[in-house]
Amino acid sequence: MNLEDFSLKMVRIKHRCRDYKPDPATEILIIGTFNPDTDHNSADFFYGRPKNHLWTLLPAAYNEPYLKKAHKDDKIAFIKKHKIGFADLISEISVPENTETDYRDSFIDDKVSAWNDVISQISSLKKLKKVCFTRKTFSEIPNIRKKIEEIRSYCEEKGIYFQYLITPARIYSADKQNEWSICFN
Repeated sequence: MNLEDFSLKMVRIKHRCRDYKPDPATEILIIGTFNPDTDHNSADFFYGRPKNHLWTLLPAAYNEPYLKKAHKDDKIAFIKKHKIGFADLISEISVPENTETDYRDSFIDDKVSAWNDVISQISSLKKLKKVCFTRKTFSEIPNIRKKIEEIRSYCEEKGIYFQYLITPARIYSADKQNEWSICFN
């Protein structure tokens, strides 16, 4: 055996919604981390994984029916109606083979091979009023923290309101809904 037999084969995973661009009329931009384009990911659009409740929280904030199981086109119509856009910090990761089902931010934080230029996206949205990041805690994710802090600073400089939101992932609760409803009203 030689040394190559012991090396890990790396797999590059791109963002599932890499061709999506926020509508120029976007007034609220919701930023997340990464939506992997893998066979193990059933999400057809941003925040579409089964344990993510954005498509319940966000429509409820506007007193509209939830869209958790709705078709991608219905979700796009909703965000267009409410002038909402999405962006994710990460465009591509490089992970060891057989770990491509691990989407945790703490796992992918040091495996980013390409970041999205979210500040350029923000600067191109001339009607943008608010930017929300779907996370409040930053333990074990120093690289993601650094990127979002750059974005927060840029927003502050440009007079764009910036808010950290409780994650829509894992559980749905009345407290979580209340926070999201206040943010979007």
